[in-house]
Amino acid sequence: MKVHKLRTPINDEDIANIAIGDVLFLDGVVVTARDLVHRLVVKEGRNCPIDLNGLAIFHAGPIVKRHDNKWFIVSIGPTTSYRMEPYEYEFIERTRVKLIIGKGFMGDRTAKACRDFKAIVTLYPGGCGAITSFNIEEVLGVYWLELGIPEALWVLKVKELGPLIVTIDSKGNNLRNQIMDTVNKQGRKIIKEIYSSIANL
Repeated sequence: MKVHKLRTPINDEDIANIAIGDVLFLDGVVVTARDLVHRLVVKEGRNCPIDLNGLAIFHAGPIVKRHDNKWFIVSIGPTTSYRMEPYEYEFIERTRVKLIIGKGFMGDRTAKACRDFKAIVTLYPGGCGAITSFNIEEVLGVYWLELGIPEALWVLKVKELGPLIVTIDSKGNNLRNQIMDTVNKQGRKIIKEIYSSIANL
């Protein structure tokens, strides 16, 4: 496991040597993008109002407040990333986003997109929403607010956002598959030992 610092905009070379299981801390611009944003871009063909090329998206719906005509993030934590799995290949292809932050694992189509278009997927620890707000330096803007606060595109300036655990790297390796392979091997070993014990009774 290695620890990396990244800053947006991210290019292919920045993530070429980052592997599954590595840990990242991110500076720069992160844009929230949940279910409705993915659906609008992929299914309805809407153009994203901000250029995501080289940026990071966060599968998250923040709690916000407005004071003196400025937005502030009160709390922000990841939502389940696998809900975006049906859309993520096309979303990465269209937007050329380089880093995805979310909760849990994503599947084979997302891994293929990361390999084809050179992107990575990371997992952010759950339960840290209030603490994460301290990593948000500024709300740079908000788009598609008509979708509702959680589903809107929030453009955030972040400092040392992390730890982000890499679950899919730019070669398409998927930590989920590695874990499942280990679990299945152990499961088969245990079952074999149980059958052997029964046979010797």
